[in-house]
Amino acid sequence: MSTGTNRQRAINKALTLLLPAVPYSDSEPIRAAAGAPHMRSLPPPIAVWLAAVAHVRHQHTDYDALRDEGYDKDSARFFVLDAINRKLTEWRATRLLDPDEEDPS
Repeated sequence: MSTGTNRQRAINKALTLLLPAVPYSDSEPIRAAAGAPHMRSLPPPIAVWLAAVAHVRHQHTDYDALRDEGYDKDSARFFVLDAINRKLTEWRATRLLDPDEEDPS
């Protein structure tokens, strides 16, 4: 039985290394997003990181509500940064968002 393409295996490995405690219900959408066609030019660890941050932002924070209230993208991202890092910490992430760096996604 095939375990997927080399890229899929690399994404699986990167996801396990980055987020060792991510629940399956969150890992599958992250895995799918990291494997999307527009991510193919990126190395798997970067694709997984971007997909994970975007997933957490939209599924586990008030980001979308803030945007609906009229906040611009950068302001909304600023206000949810701590919530994103809390969720990443809960999943034992090996990396967190740095408030002094530009948002990756």
